[in-house]
Amino acid sequence: MSDTPPPSADAPGSPDFDEMTRDIAEVPAVEVIVTVAVNLMSAAAVKLGLTEEGDKYKDLDEARKLIHALAGLLDGSATEISSFHAAPLRDGLKSLQLAFREASLVPDEPGQGPGEKYTGPIYG
Repeated sequence: MSDTPPPSADAPGSPDFDEMTRDIAEVPAVEVIVTVAVNLMSAAAVKLGLTEEGDKYKDLDEARKLIHALAGLLDGSATEISSFHAAPLRDGLKSLQLAFREASLVPDEPGQGPGEKYTGPIYG
């Protein structure tokens, strides 16, 4: 057991939560939603093996979770974000769902794939 005290909030390199709160308070909700959606899309693409590294990070179980979360976020926020923001996100989601179906050794039945609970069946 170490006698070293835990780092304080004033320590160099530690987060300044008051500053972070002020920063996030200035960001519109639509921007937060879109940023989270883009992060989910990027993570799903990596887990589907769609990056330059290919299969190195491929994990379809993880991809399924990320795609499902993205679909839920888009479904839940559909009335809160404009079609200007929603349309490209829905297109990206559909592309990920199709890529998942293609990457699966045993494809899910239509309507049972990741996020299809929210989007309806995806056909390739």
